Amino acid sequence: VQLQASGGGLVQAGGSLRLSCKVRGVNFSIYNMAWYRQAPGEERIFVAAISSGGGTDYADSVKGRFTISRDNARRTLVLQMDSLKPEDTGVYYCNKNLPSSPFSWGKGTLVTVSS
Repeated sequence: VQLQASGGGLVQAGGSLRLSCKVRGVNFSIYNMAWYRQAPGEERIFVAAISSGGGTDYADSVKGRFTISRDNARRTLVLQMDSLKPEDTGVYYCNKNLPSSPFSWGKGTLVTVSS
């Protein structure tokens, strides 16, 4: 399995970024998927999830600001991030929404939000 995240960068607080994750090697459409974030010196945490049927869930800290979506035909997971805050800074990863049994982690994409 290959998880290739992209779209990160440096943005000012209040700005927006759109992350994408291309998933190769599995039948993407059957998996519940999620985005995770790892800030410097901290553990990886849950950000948002989307089920195979399209139902969504968000960490309280991003509700109303982030939107997760998926394009099964393109095997791509998307995270639209608006009203970004400095505390959103970190490396963002996509994976199954099953932390106990994830796919092999990709490199992630770095998001830096300046104040």
